[in-house]
Amino acid sequence: MLEVLLQRHRDTTAAARFFRKLLKKQGFVPRVIVTDKLKSYEAAKKQVMKRVEHRQHKGLNNRAENSHQPTRVRERRMRRFKSPGQAQRFLSAFEPIRGHFHPKQHELSAKRYRDQLRQRFEDWREVAGLNSVA
Repeated sequence: MLEVLLQRHRDTTAAARFFRKLLKKQGFVPRVIVTDKLKSYEAAKKQVMKRVEHRQHKGLNNRAENSHQPTRVRERRMRRFKSPGQAQRFLSAFEPIRGHFHPKQHELSAKRYRDQLRQRFEDWREVAGLNSVA
């Protein structure tokens, strides 16, 4: 299941809350954190994690940013979210359905991909109670 953490505000208070939430979820204090160059992250880090090394650099967090790309693309496509909570609720419900209809095409041959997609649509019709269209 894909999990996305979204911030409503990007100030020091929000960043501190964000760090506390991450620490609680992680269960341990990391040795190093990598963020973008937003100044509120540095201020919040000094409040919440005094002894943790903080690296701020344009390219250092590319791995983290790239992991969010599929979510960002879907958010951009469906722009009418009223709040980060609404986006989170929608994406958490939408992801399993989207994953069902989008098999990993790069890992399959064309014939296998078509067969798998055909089977998934048949499964969906059966679950949804729709008549099979030949």
